[in-house]
Amino acid sequence: MTDIMAKPHQLIASDRVEGTAVRRPNGDRLGHIERLMIDKITGKVSYAILSFGGFLGIGSNLLPLPWARLNYNPRFEAYELDIDDDELKRAPSFRADKDFDWGDRSQEAELHRYYGIPPYWGGF
Repeated sequence: MTDIMAKPHQLIASDRVEGTAVRRPNGDRLGHIERLMIDKITGKVSYAILSFGGFLGIGSNLLPLPWARLNYNPRFEAYELDIDDDELKRAPSFRADKDFDWGDRSQEAELHRYYGIPPYWGGF
């Protein structure tokens, strides 16, 4: 019997994405994916929450990223985010001990405007 999981494929389980490193194109580590936000109706991943900064999770910031902003880089076995330090500092984020108001569509729209990526729900 062949092990289906041994063959390369495009799919990945969500628990394997959480904790995956996020790196710059040059390989520098930015942080890791804390969690994914999935649209309940379509089932598509809408956002990856990047955890960065802090020490042992204390004082870390969470950066909601439109999923389309990330690319998987098999060379690093990490997601790649092309972002400079200034853009990262200005990016909409929230503290790890708080939560983003996912019920406020205007906050989501602001995220998409900031990154220049059309919203997953359409429009801009």
